[in-house]
Amino acid sequence: MTTNTSPNRTASARSRTRDELTRGTFDLLVIGGGILGTSVAWTATQAGLRVAMVDAGDFAGATSSASSKLVHGGLRYLQTGNVRLVAENHRERRSLASDVAPHLVSHMPFLVPVYSGGPHSSAKMGAGVFLYSALSAFGDGVGRLLSPAQARRLAPGLRTDGLRSVAAYSDHQMNDSRMAVMTVRAAVDAGAVVLNHAEVAGLRTTRGRVSGADLRDRVDGGEFGIDARVVLNATGPWVDRLRHMEDPSASPSVRLSKGAHLVLRTPEPWRAALTIPVDKYRVSFAIPWEGRLLLGTTDEEYTGDPAEVSVLPSDVDQILGEAKLGIDAPYLDASHVDYSFAGLRVLPGGPGGTSAAKRETVVSQGRGGMLSVAGGKWTTYRHIGRTVLEELRRVSAVPLAEDMADPLRTVPLPGLASPDAVTQRLITDRVPGARLDPLVSRHLASHYGSLAMDIAALVREEPELGERIHPDGPDIWAQVVFARDHEWAVTADDVLRRRTTVTVRGLATPEVRRRTEALLGSESPVEGG
Repeated sequence: MTTNTSPNRTASARSRTRDELTRGTFDLLVIGGGILGTSVAWTATQAGLRVAMVDAGDFAGATSSASSKLVHGGLRYLQTGNVRLVAENHRERRSLASDVAPHLVSHMPFLVPVYSGGPHSSAKMGAGVFLYSALSAFGDGVGRLLSPAQARRLAPGLRTDGLRSVAAYSDHQMNDSRMAVMTVRAAVDAGAVVLNHAEVAGLRTTRGRVSGADLRDRVDGGEFGIDARVVLNATGPWVDRLRHMEDPSASPSVRLSKGAHLVLRTPEPWRAALTIPVDKYRVSFAIPWEGRLLLGTTDEEYTGDPAEVSVLPSDVDQILGEAKLGIDAPYLDASHVDYSFAGLRVLPGGPGGTSAAKRETVVSQGRGGMLSVAGGKWTTYRHIGRTVLEELRRVSAVPLAEDMADPLRTVPLPGLASPDAVTQRLITDRVPGARLDPLVSRHLASHYGSLAMDIAALVREEPELGERIHPDGPDIWAQVVFARDHEWAVTADDVLRRRTTVTVRGLATPEVRRRTEALLGSESPVEGG
């Protein structure tokens, strides 16, 4: 479906980007702007390659913005004895939280309730969270057992009937959409050329090798082409569709698992998340997120069109039913659900149920030389970028290694700063007529880091942009302008669903959408209303 905006700064910026994409030959064309594509584009650009990245929709517009919003070691992997994986996850988690994105990744206490007749004993869970903490070098304290009363103060809706004890440990969470946008910005800052809402119409070939792609701009219908020495297929659930463009006889390489989530209003704020054991191996989460409670997830095989994935009534029933194992029933009224979303995990092909499939990254090379990468998760997305970069070094038919430098091991995402410090600056450094209240200031600091100062500058220039998009949320209209001019936002969903938190809070009313669309199509400040 074509998205329409009137000629403006966005249109001229897209035109300039298209001109740049058609200039010369890129070392690497990345097709797909989700977790994998953005990570590879960022890493490859740091290595000195000339990189282009395109996506048929928005950056992180599908699976990559439908995660459980966690940066975690994976407590449940201890159940399968995969201690090494947990340790590796912890190392990457610590790096993200301390060096790469402390302005986007925040600490979150987690509680595991142990009930009479449940799948785990208090002793086992106590030992498990202690080992989990040890594998993180006790960087977030020591896992321990809490009394039901202590736990209830952190998670007010915790079900106490039959509750024997509660195991406590620490992990981190983030806003996946914001992480994606910041990673795209980091790639562009390093030299990548990117364009969203640009779908591949066909692959270009030279002497039997894939050497680029023909694309259509879904905003204005314009057609253009990109030439590249190597093409990387990082299209997530659509990975096999692009492989079939390269080779119609290619056999399926992945299978899909649907994960659905619900966003629930609660009568009081929670200060800890719940990891609720469903059976010996599966868990369900209840995580404080953006002023709501995030519930999920499901894990079932999906064979339909990836573009049609959605939350079904059966998903709602399953998520609420599993949540009742650890949360009081009055909390879980379906009428309290403000929003729901579903995404698709990309898993290696093979027999067995999807819940037992390995969560690993698969890299393959097709008959025409196109590389395809699938799988992965947010916690290890930088590691995946480095892994694919090493694969690029080994592509013998098109030697890139001689043109590649060794990228730095740790490069921070844009906006690196202490959210507390940025909040303090926004609150105290006020200009009459452009005041940001503490709630808005904290929200901007924890979603943009030091770039929040650029948003505050927009409010100083046009005080009307300091108005909240919806009175029940902390997002302001200046974020729409910033998303339009600096974060590649084209549609209302780009802004409300992925650049801000308006949609996930259930606040994307028709009036909000109308005003957002008007602002996206104009350089004028939004009118009050």
